Amino acid sequence: MLEALITSKTRVKLLLKFFLNSSNISYLRGLEPAFGESTNAIRQELNRFEEADLLISSTKGNKKLYRANTNHPLFPEIHKLLLKHVGLDKVIDKVIHNIGDIKEVYLVGELAKGNNSKVIDLWFVGKKLDSSYILNLAEKLEEIVHRKIRYIILNTNELSDFKATKNSDELLLLWKAE
Repeated sequence: MLEALITSKTRVKLLLKFFLNSSNISYLRGLEPAFGESTNAIRQELNRFEEADLLISSTKGNKKLYRANTNHPLFPEIHKLLLKHVGLDKVIDKVIHNIGDIKEVYLVGELAKGNNSKVIDLWFVGKKLDSSYILNLAEKLEEIVHRKIRYIILNTNELSDFKATKNSDELLLLWKAE
């Protein structure tokens, strides 16, 4: 869907990298192996995003680090668009209302790091969650979003142990009970 609107594959990859999870920080040479593209192509798009004030850069040693400008007026809209692109909006909307006493939903793994992936890894945190409902819904949603959905159901006590196994860029809070 997004590729039809934005013809630059590099631009789409950068949007996913920085705007799906705003805590992602990266530098030019670090993006090259993940994107599988030349540094020149990546540099051009980084410069365009920085000129548009969508990315903020800082220097650490001899590296120029980039991160999303979360204060940009378009940031919330770009983030929502990317959630729709990867299908997370449908997953959350369908699951939250019928799952049980849910407290939080996390996206983990490659998508949380901003790398496009055919797999959506989710952690559902709560009490007495309906695992058969989640399984049934995951199978239906896989056909809609064209991605494999893997999930783990955790109670609030287990969450801290699981968080300890992930870096901050591999974990994105998608939803939290009010």
